Amino acid sequence: MVLFLYKNEFIIVKVWMKKVLRNEGAIKYMRKNNNVKPEMAMFLVLVAAVSLGNGLSDAVYSNYFKEVYHVTAVQRGFIEFPRELPGMLCMVVMGLLGFLGDLRVAFIAQVLSLVGVTVLGFVTPSFGIMLIFLFINSLGTHLFMPLRDSIGMSLAEPNQVGNRMGQILSVSSAFSMIAALLVYFGFKFGFFSFNTRINVVFLVGALGFLCAALLLAIMIRKVKPKKEERRKEKFILKKQYRYYYMVTILKGMQKQIALVYGTWVIVDLLGKKADTVALLYILVGFISMFFAHKLGKWMDRFGIKNMMYVDAFSFIGVYIIYGFVVWGISSGALPKEGLTVWMVYLLFILDRISMQIGLVNSIYVRSITVNKNDVTSILSTGLSLDHVFSIIAGVAGGFIWSNLGSQWVFFIAALLSFGNVYVAYKVNPKKEKEEAEQNYNFSKELM
Repeated sequence: MVLFLYKNEFIIVKVWMKKVLRNEGAIKYMRKNNNVKPEMAMFLVLVAAVSLGNGLSDAVYSNYFKEVYHVTAVQRGFIEFPRELPGMLCMVVMGLLGFLGDLRVAFIAQVLSLVGVTVLGFVTPSFGIMLIFLFINSLGTHLFMPLRDSIGMSLAEPNQVGNRMGQILSVSSAFSMIAALLVYFGFKFGFFSFNTRINVVFLVGALGFLCAALLLAIMIRKVKPKKEERRKEKFILKKQYRYYYMVTILKGMQKQIALVYGTWVIVDLLGKKADTVALLYILVGFISMFFAHKLGKWMDRFGIKNMMYVDAFSFIGVYIIYGFVVWGISSGALPKEGLTVWMVYLLFILDRISMQIGLVNSIYVRSITVNKNDVTSILSTGLSLDHVFSIIAGVAGGFIWSNLGSQWVFFIAALLSFGNVYVAYKVNPKKEKEEAEQNYNFSKELM
């Protein structure tokens, strides 16, 4: 049994291990002990299942590519195109499926994730065929990204949005950590391996997506959401959301550096295996449970603008140090052992923890949006912009790594992060909301 409980916010960790197959019991237990609405309780269990699925698939892809297909840094960058293309297409897919409602689209997302990772679990296809099923799995994963925030904020109490989003992030972190534990011990003791015909780690991850799909089926049956009219605006690109889109584009490039090349430093430069990366994810997950809990409260306490400043300066600091450490390793000035390795591990952990502060961007969008039905479309549009530049950053990063030097990937990322400082300086949620309401009321009068 896992007993990571902190002021009752992580009661879900204990509940999952005992009652995941008894959803009614888990929901009643959390409602009684943590003052969580039944719908939110079920959604937290759902988030836990998805996090397990992602932790046993997406989190080990770098090692899968390296050990099974022996990809180079340039090839690793190009793999990001089919992997991140679903994010770019997110606003198109959401525009086509949005009339089904968030819950039904979330169900479709889990089915896609399940199909993609299940095929990769049962067979090791050729490189080209692998990319197709990687795309399918990634499409499901990316569709759920804006939906997680949109559904979570819609279920949260008006004065508890930051706190509830922090809880969702905490649950996600807790079960990402549990997945990392499974990966670590699985590869360490030979239960998981990329040298066998069947990739068991992917099949175990598929169970997480299957549980999530079943939970969504139950939620749809209980909530009975009505189908919506097809949105007239499938893509929402308005001046009102310019700062959100700007910081989202920057976040896409920063995320790519963190997820791809931060991991590649460990896998390629230091030559570490999947169990080492998994152990780092365990530490990230453990720290994130407590950090995310506090982060949600800080959002409500210190406000959006201040947290955007924290987000910006954390990236600048981490990437500058990252650049110098990687420079030292690649030039031979620093050894690939001892203190240097621990420094890379520390930067890896700090980088992923700082990524979580980006939660403020979703809360910022909701705070300035007059019509709350538009939130999912705005987040989907933002995710698509994120991934357009994420793909560019992934490919460009591979060429920069190979031709200019690995350190410049991180130095350029630090330079780009000054754009986050500019956005933090310019945003004024209260004023922006008032202007949006005036424009909204004026347009209604014209109609």
